[in-house]
Amino acid sequence: MIRDATSKGRRFTRVRVVSLPLTDYSRFGVWCAQFTNGAGEDIRYLTRDRADAGQLPNHDYWLFDSRKLVRMHFDDADAFLGGEVIEDASEVVQHNYWRDAAWHHAIRRDDFATEQHLGFV
Repeated sequence: MIRDATSKGRRFTRVRVVSLPLTDYSRFGVWCAQFTNGAGEDIRYLTRDRADAGQLPNHDYWLFDSRKLVRMHFDDADAFLGGEVIEDASEVVQHNYWRDAAWHHAIRRDDFATEQHLGFV
């Protein structure tokens, strides 16, 4: 799906904010990202300390075409509770700003894997 969509000019980008040291789940995510990146998605990584220094939010969200915001909700055990569609224009703009700031400071998946000495690229 990603390969087909990107061949038609669509872009798929994301920044994953991760804490160091990486959890097994985060290491697995870095490993998996090589395949979606290979299909045309551009996944980059930003460490939690850099995200905090940049005053980025501590919640997960998705932006679709820079217009539709879905904020993810999790319980205290990190179990997914669902997504909330946010339609307030000022919130959508704020989240676009945070997305752009995160992108500016994030590093490419392959560089991140090398920097973290993960042994795979």
